[in-house]
Formats: sequence, C-alpha cells, structure tokens
Amino acid sequence: MTLLSVRNLRVTFDTETGPVEAVRGVSFDLGRERLGIVGESGSGKTMTGRSMLRLIRPPGRIEADAMTFDGTDLMAATETQMRALRGPRMAMVMQDPKYSLNPVMKVGAQLMEGLHQRDRVGRTEAYAKAVAALNAVQIRDPERVMEAYPHELSGGMGQRVMIAMMLIPNPDLLIADEPTSALDVTVQAEVLSILDGLVRDRGMGLIFISHDLRLVARFCDRVLVMYKGRVVEEVAARDLLNARHPYTQGLLNCLPRIGGNRGPLPGLDRTAEWAR
Repeated sequence: MTLLSVRNLRVTFDTETGPVEAVRGVSFDLGRERLGIVGESGSGKTMTGRSMLRLIRPPGRIEADAMTFDGTDLMAATETQMRALRGPRMAMVMQDPKYSLNPVMKVGAQLMEGLHQRDRVGRTEAYAKAVAALNAVQIRDPERVMEAYPHELSGGMGQRVMIAMMLIPNPDLLIADEPTSALDVTVQAEVLSILDGLVRDRGMGLIFISHDLRLVARFCDRVLVMYKGRVVEEVAARDLLNARHPYTQGLLNCLPRIGGNRGPLPGLDRTAEWAR
C-alpha cells in the first residue's frame, strides 16, 4: 500500500542572483517501510523531507506534478489542512535537538504543549502520555527528564526527546533527518532499534535521511541517492554497497576502512552528467 507518492518535486529559492534549484525533479513512492535518502551536504535531502510537510517558506517555493499522502493532495491542501496533518499524521525529527528544543522551556512542557494546544488534553493525561512517550524511547528516568531543561541533556537524550515528541500523536509517516549524526555507536544502535520497532509494530512509514551509507545499507529497505537536488540512483538497501552509479561508487570509496590504506581518502571525480 502506497502511503506517500511524489512526482517531479522541485524546490526553488529566489535569490538576488536568480533562482536556485535545491530539489530538481524528485519522484518516489513510500509504503509502510524504511526509505533511506543519502548524499552529500547540500544534495537536497533535507529540503526534500521538509517539502513533504510543506515547511519551505518564502523565498523558497515548492512545485510538483503530484504529491499525495494517503489520498490527500498535499499541493492543494490549505495551511489549515496541513496543520491538521502535521503531528497527528506526519511528523519530522529535525537534525539537531539543540536547535529544535526551546532552551528556556522544560522538556515536559514542550512534550505536553502539543497535547494541550492541539488535542485539548488535560494536564494529568498529557503528563501521562509524555512520560509514556519517553519510556517508549528507552529513557530510564522519564520523570526527571520531564523536569530538565534541554541543556541538561546529552546529545543522545536530546535526540530521544525529539523522537518522543514526534511520536506522541502516533503519526503514520515519520521523517528522520540525521537522527543519529552526533551520537556514539552504542546510543546510535539504540535509536535505530527504536525507529525499527516503530515501523514494525505501528506499521509506520519512515524516511531516514543520512550521509552514512553503511548505516543506511544495514537499516533501510530502499535507498535514494541524491546529487545536486536530483535522485541519481534508487537501489535496494542490501545492494547499496554494490551500487552502479559512479557518484554512489565515489561516495563509497570515500569511506574510511579499518585496516585500509592510511593515505588520504580519495575525492569524488565529478562529471557534469551527474547533475543533468
């Protein structure tokens, strides 16, 4: 069953020197599965993810031949309709919790804010749901974390709080933007286990944005490889390390290897054809 369908998505920013295309003709379908999007910084991964929730603001603009979520035309939806989808049906975990969490509000207040404002839930019920969400992301002392400020949490704890915040309304689609980028390998494995369980147990669709090709190859079902705003290759995750496109091969060759050559890592030998 197709949950999200995107056809010829384009994201353009108007600048003083003319329009800049951040996303150029991206198309894909997503079921209740784990779809990875990989590429260098600036390749359009995050802009693609934000477009699904219509979070691109002027001077940026979104255009697409079609973009539908569970039968809803996202391009034709009003802002009121989009606000009804964001959170309850579609959610996005931003890249760095220290920029996404309010530094002067306690974690508990931020977790409960949406329940108060959107769902009109009372304080006792909202508190219970927030604690349950922290338990779901394997935070051992959720009551203490509820009373903490974001700066009092480690990077891994902050990332889990962000995931918990997005999961409280039980969305059908979760877009995770570099959710493990600043975490050590142990915490990274725990976060991935949480996301995997959500897809498996809740039947959720997941878009996993990352620059870590090895991680995506292990975790995802399918992978889109982006370069300069375009998808240059789509491949099953199990076949990613044997990808055929020269750009994907170049990214793989740039990865350090234990016991490998100690010389400088090779750079990408780019060609203009990749961006066409």
